[in-house]
Amino acid sequence: MFRGLYAITDSGLAQDTALESRVLAALRGGARVIQYRDKGPDRARRTAEATALQALCAGFDVPLIVNDDIELAATVGAAGVHLGRDDPEIGRARLRLGTRAVIGVSCYNDYPLAEAAAAAGADYVAFGSFFPSSTKPGAVRAGVDLLERAHAALAVPVVAIGGITPENGRQLVRAGADMLAVVHGVFGQPDIEAAARLFALLFESDFENQE
Repeated sequence: MFRGLYAITDSGLAQDTALESRVLAALRGGARVIQYRDKGPDRARRTAEATALQALCAGFDVPLIVNDDIELAATVGAAGVHLGRDDPEIGRARLRLGTRAVIGVSCYNDYPLAEAAAAAGADYVAFGSFFPSSTKPGAVRAGVDLLERAHAALAVPVVAIGGITPENGRQLVRAGADMLAVVHGVFGQPDIEAAARLFALLFESDFENQE
């Protein structure tokens, strides 16, 4: 499960097609994890969207992760939740969602934070931004050496995020990223399925071994 494209939705990238159709395209392109990310105030709409995405992802045997919102994840039966610096602690999420839930944690460019998250029971840690990001222009920057260190020392999967494209993502995979978390590079593209497929290709062994 924790290897490949980690596709993250963004309400700011809404297009003419419905969210469910866009996520379906990403899944068809090979996304291995879908994160529902919407910080809007309309709880009913977010619940309806997350419920639809949970059913869709289940059909592909792909986990749906909800960004920030533990209660929404519990309500729709999502696979888990992704937590940031200002979100509730891992223990609270585990208590609410159960032992089988997937709990990921943003660690930015902070290796000690990743160590602490892994020790506290995180199922994966995420570093970034590795490149300039249109989603979070002011995000702190992380170095590729951080991936190498985390991959070698931590017992949990490592996710890279931030301005990642099929062209620059290859070096991150080689450095030890188990997953590439992508927003605009997938959902901001005119052909979402094709865009997802380009990222999925980075994890195929023959491609990884190419110079």
